Amino acid sequence: MEPSEGIKLIWDFRCPHAQKTAEHHEIHLKDYIKIENTQLEITGVETLSEMHSIAFMVVNKAEMKPIRDALKPHRGQLYQE
Repeated sequence: MEPSEGIKLIWDFRCPHAQKTAEHHEIHLKDYIKIENTQLEITGVETLSEMHSIAFMVVNKAEMKPIRDALKPHRGQLYQE
């Protein structure tokens, strides 16, 4: 995937257990990738602070709308490796 084509779909978790919640959410993102038989490969978790972590999935622009509508991320941004 070209970096200019990537969209990082982001789910925010803000609570004392944010990192564990984000890690659990990533499991569901990986399950979605398998169930839908997509070519997506990039998921992850980032801890932004003690009370804020994110789970994310990187998609290409062509796939973004149906995946966004199915999974309802909180936000998105352009992805660069």
